[in-house]
Amino acid sequence: MNQFSNLVYLVPLFPLIGFLINGLGRKSLSKPLISLIGCGVILVSFAVSVGIFFEARHFGNTPVIVNLFDFIKVPGFDIPFGFQVDQLSSLFLLIITGVGFLIHVYSTAYMHEEATQHYGRYFSYLNLFVFSMLLLVLGANYLIMFIGWEGVGLCSYLLIGYWFKNNNYNYAARKAFIMNRIGDVGFLLGIFWILSKTGGTLTYSQVFAQASSFSTFDVTAITMLLFIGAMGKSAQIPLYTWLPDAMAGPTPVSALIHAATMVTAGIYMIVRSNVLYTMAPATQTVVAIIGLATAFFAATIAIKQNDIKKVLAYSTVSQLGYMFLGLGVGAYTGAVFHVMTHAFFKALLFLGAGSVIHAMQNQQDIRYMGGIKKYMPVTHITFLLACLAISGIPPFSGFFSKDEILAAAYEHNLILWVIGVITAGLTAFYMFRLYAMTFLGRFRGTHEQEHHLHESPSAMTIPLIVLAILSVVGGFAGIPEVFASNAHGLEHFLSPVIAQNTESHQLNHGTEYMLMGISVALALIAIVYAWSRFSKKPEIEEAEGAGKLLANKWYVDELYDTVISKPLLASGNVLKNVVEKSGIDGIVNGVGRGIQYAGRQIRLMQSGQVGNYILLMVLSMVLMILLVFYGNNLNPIFNMFK
Repeated sequence: MNQFSNLVYLVPLFPLIGFLINGLGRKSLSKPLISLIGCGVILVSFAVSVGIFFEARHFGNTPVIVNLFDFIKVPGFDIPFGFQVDQLSSLFLLIITGVGFLIHVYSTAYMHEEATQHYGRYFSYLNLFVFSMLLLVLGANYLIMFIGWEGVGLCSYLLIGYWFKNNNYNYAARKAFIMNRIGDVGFLLGIFWILSKTGGTLTYSQVFAQASSFSTFDVTAITMLLFIGAMGKSAQIPLYTWLPDAMAGPTPVSALIHAATMVTAGIYMIVRSNVLYTMAPATQTVVAIIGLATAFFAATIAIKQNDIKKVLAYSTVSQLGYMFLGLGVGAYTGAVFHVMTHAFFKALLFLGAGSVIHAMQNQQDIRYMGGIKKYMPVTHITFLLACLAISGIPPFSGFFSKDEILAAAYEHNLILWVIGVITAGLTAFYMFRLYAMTFLGRFRGTHEQEHHLHESPSAMTIPLIVLAILSVVGGFAGIPEVFASNAHGLEHFLSPVIAQNTESHQLNHGTEYMLMGISVALALIAIVYAWSRFSKKPEIEEAEGAGKLLANKWYVDELYDTVISKPLLASGNVLKNVVEKSGIDGIVNGVGRGIQYAGRQIRLMQSGQVGNYILLMVLSMVLMILLVFYGNNLNPIFNMFK
């Protein structure tokens, strides 16, 4: 009955095999063979994932648990290495392997100029990345999730710093690694807290079964610690600044990190733990506030960015904020829905940007683009469809998922909805500013660049077309009931996993239509203004005034550098130069120098002259005789010194 689900271990196994083959054989394998292995293992995993997905529709409330072996088994502490297959994990398997496969295919053309050795290294890293993400979503307990969690952090470091000869890229990779570790400390503490309350188990089913016995303080502390981990991995305030810098890696890597894998890990973890979060309303409020603040803050920054990938990076941060807003107001299904639609249109946007950068000979500044649509028709139309989807224009996919989150926010708190709608308007504005400055108007680059403008090869355009189709029709998986009764297929599919979903659906149809109308109208106004404004008079000059503040990203990096980095480095120098060198090293070295000095002085007694040795021996004998025979007579003299 569950033939595919019982073979779930094959889904992560194939990418792991691809990593080992391409990694170990990177110096001997040819590029075509590396491409075949790198893409083929993901395709096979996708095929198995499709079978699992169709089986998962019939699971009901009983997931399939596949325990491979005992990972940790000691008295009072039992952690199996097992996979849990249910509706939530099967959906994420499709997203990771499906979008991941398209990115792998795209990479075969985008990275074709790399040396064979580095080409193999690149695909081995990509395969390892997918393996780690699959491990994260398939784990049947928090420890296996944490292993995958750390794995994607390592792979992000390797891929962001892929061009390791550029120190700036290495700094970006290091920044991502360190900021993720900050969040991971919180996640790890949350796991330890769960262990202490459950008596030695981290298995989801057992943890959630015992959750009702947790005190309010315990469940709030656990969920807050887990959320800190999610803040680091999914780039929420204040741990978001690593994600825009992750653009240092190749563009397909940006698509993989920002769309299908890593940054969605935090959303997955919270949805998986929805039983705990539903019991912690204080944590949910914090999640909603931080998510909305991140969404708005990142959207304002994106307005004035000129690097095509930086605009999309801050867009990702903003959209992740939307997802956390949905989680905070209890719209778990809406958050997962937006993860899915965002994977489609954001992967399309990044791959479309990569197509443009490829044609522009690695130029990424949109101020030196313009008029590209006539040279790159496929890239142009697919990029436009993605912009419409992320802007929330019906019937594109982003409209349905964004509307579901905004409706839940409206039910929860009017202020959350107002800020969310304003952020949606900003999203439409900066995306069509990007679109207009890139594809419309006249070309502003060099004659050499214009001469070489051409459409990308089919290995790059076919993934664009597939993702464009998904960006258009993907939203129909979650059509709200306002359009048709029992229409939200995704909500019904996920209902066994999100058993304590707090989405109340108390809005009447008239209110829902009004909310949709307001958000769509605001987005259309922003689109029309951006289209007409930036296609005719693009922003060429450097930003001034408030625009300069946004262009410099609110100087948050500078603030972190001043408040955190420089004091830490200064304190490190004090510890190094004062405490270590003058203190600890001074004491240790002083003892050594004292012994050396004493040795040098005592050494003088050993002159090698026999007469001196006889004289010292006679004097010593005389002294001993005096002490033995006349000691009592000397006591009055000794007493004088007491």
